[in-house]
Order: sequence, then structure tokens, then C-alpha cells
Amino acid sequence: MSGEMQLKIKIQIYCGDEIAMGPGKADLLDAIREHGSISAAGRAMEMSYRRAWLLVDAMNRCWQEPLVHTAPGRAEGSGAQLTKMGEQVLMHYRALQQTLRGAAQGKDQAVLSQLLLTEPRVSQKA
Repeated sequence: MSGEMQLKIKIQIYCGDEIAMGPGKADLLDAIREHGSISAAGRAMEMSYRRAWLLVDAMNRCWQEPLVHTAPGRAEGSGAQLTKMGEQVLMHYRALQQTLRGAAQGKDQAVLSQLLLTEPRVSQKA
């Protein structure tokens, strides 16, 4: 690992106790847009169909309108696609991520980077 500090900002938007949007759900929406189905998106992200479906279900329950529209079957028009609301939420979430990433590249990050060790000390507990 390089001596450069790694900074990870994780944005989670809550609807009650449910995570309505977070980095993994945003990635799943991107994969659904790319692959046209929840199962293919799940496979691309190395997650089960059930897990992907549960994440989509949570997102669809938390926003004013569903983010993903599904049409069962194998015929033309079947599969999954982002709704207009899904596209809008994803676009604004990604913009928020980019804004916070840019805001983190300032003086505070530079100072913290200088104060951070490259590796943790050996634990004093035996």
C-alpha cells in the first residue's frame, strides 16, 4: 500500500430505518440499466438474485415512485429498467457523491494525511 491516505466517503440516505439509497444500491441501479434485468445485474455484481431483488424492493418502497420497473417473462419488453424517478435519483446521488469527493480534497485531508501512520502500530494487548 502507498503512504497516501485513503479516504472513503459513504453516503446513505434513509427512509425510516431502511437505507433508501447507498453506494451498493446505486451500483445495482447502474448494473440494471446496463444489463436490463435484476438477475443479470446481480450476477454482474456477484450477488444472488434474491439479494438484488430485496435491494430493488427496498428502493421501490422508499421513494415517491418506484426506481425500477420490472416485467416478468422472456418476451420483448421483459426484464427490468430504471424508471424516470430511478434515473433522477441515481443522477442526483452520483452528483452528491462527486460533490463530497471534491469537497474532501482540501486542507483538512492534507493535514490528516500528514498525521496518519502508513501502518497501524502493533497492538499492546497480548
